[in-house]
Order: sequence, then structure tokens, then C-alpha cells
Amino acid sequence: MSSGTEHDEDRFRRVYAEDFESLLAYALRRVAHPEDAADVVAETFLVAWRRRRDLPAGGEARLWLYGVARRVLANQHRGGVRRQRLGERLRQQIVASVADPGSEVPERLAVRVALAGLAEVDREVLMLTVWEGLRPHEVAAVLGVGPAVVRTRLSRARARLRGLVGDDPGPPGHVLDVLTASTRKEDR
Repeated sequence: MSSGTEHDEDRFRRVYAEDFESLLAYALRRVAHPEDAADVVAETFLVAWRRRRDLPAGGEARLWLYGVARRVLANQHRGGVRRQRLGERLRQQIVASVADPGSEVPERLAVRVALAGLAEVDREVLMLTVWEGLRPHEVAAVLGVGPAVVRTRLSRARARLRGLVGDDPGPPGHVLDVLTASTRKEDR
């Protein structure tokens, strides 16, 4: 390791130790949830680490970090606004195109509980196939795996789902049984 690299890393450590709390306070005053502030600070210091050679000396480093944090917050805000607009459009489309699912509540709850009991990748393969109507080669493209892997996972996921829900979830109205059914964690 060269002495320049060591110097850059030492300077980063000092800046981190000196400015972490003030940067966290800065972020906390600008976000709605503390976990968002933690994300802002983490991303800010990630940028600082990647650009540690550009880190200004002395008190200028804190100002530089505030500038980075400000840009991180702006990106986070823009992303939130986009997600909010998309969510609103999707809600409007759903209201316009979906019938009242009230009569299907027990079955839906049973399926959701059973889906939660599947491994994440099995659940995704099943949902992409059944709910999105994708064929195995299309699911493979989405997940970045081979079609044979998708077919195997799909077969396994269907069998596990049948085991968790059963072939006939029973007559409507057995919500209590569905809510108290235990879910098992899949071995990964």
C-alpha cells in the first residue's frame, strides 16, 4: 500500500469520526424517518470513500460532505416523488379495472400466508408465472437464470404451495384458521 493511499484512508477515517454526528443530525432534520437519515449518511460516506482522494482538507471536508448529502437527499426526494406518482397512477388503474374482491378474502389470505412460507426465489418464480403470465423462458430472462432452473423451481414452488394451502382451501369464512396458520421457513 502506498503512503498516499494510507494518507487518504487515514484522512477519511478522521473525517468520518469528526463529521458523522453532524452529518447525521443534518440528515435527520431533513427526512421523515430516522432510517432514511441513516441511508443518506451511509450513501454520503460511501461517496466520500470512493472519492477519498478528492476529500478537502480541514474544515472544508464537512462542507463538502454536506454538499454530497444534499445531492443524496435530492436524489432520494426525486425517487420518492416518482414512486408516489407511479403509485397514484397504479391505484387509479386498479380501482378502474378490479372488481370488489371481498368474497375472495379467505382464499386470498390463505394464498398470501402460503406464499410467505415459500423461499423468496420460489415465490417470485411462481408469481411471475401465474400472476404475470410469463412463460418459463421469460421468467428466466427476468431473473437471470436458465429456463431449466425456472421449470424446476416452478414445479417445486407449486408443490410446496399445494402443501401449504391444499388443493381446496375450504369454504369461505374460515379467516381465523388462515390467520393463525403457521408459516415455515424454507431451507435455502
